[in-house]
Amino acid sequence: MSHANLMNNYFNPNSVYTEKDFRRRFRMRRHVFECLLRDVQQVNPYFRQKLDRAGRPGFSPHQKVIVALRMMAYGSPADSMDETYGISESTCLDTLQQFCDTIVQVHKDEYLREPNQEDLNRLIRKAEDHEFPGMIGSLGCMY
Repeated sequence: MSHANLMNNYFNPNSVYTEKDFRRRFRMRRHVFECLLRDVQQVNPYFRQKLDRAGRPGFSPHQKVIVALRMMAYGSPADSMDETYGISESTCLDTLQQFCDTIVQVHKDEYLREPNQEDLNRLIRKAEDHEFPGMIGSLGCMY
């Protein structure tokens, strides 16, 4: 039922909440969420829906990724996810760990590296456009 509510609220045609609502609540656009969902499902079997011990469908990939993102975006405690998403504290913590490990595995070469000159030039231009000079020197990854 939690999965059905989640899909009805955010992902089905004529969903309850708009794209703007999704972005505000999850700190990203829906298409970015869908890319992350696809990436983690392809790499980590944890994010594929399975049957539980009673033979019922377990938590959906959407539920797992949403829970991980909500915990990170808002610093929500794992035990607060049960009321909305029906996922226990221990499962939320496992999900967050699996999500973070998988994202690092998938995206480390592109995003988790030292900035190259092209990256620095782009950041400097962006900082100047927003009247934030000296931003590069404040990045901890520079040293």
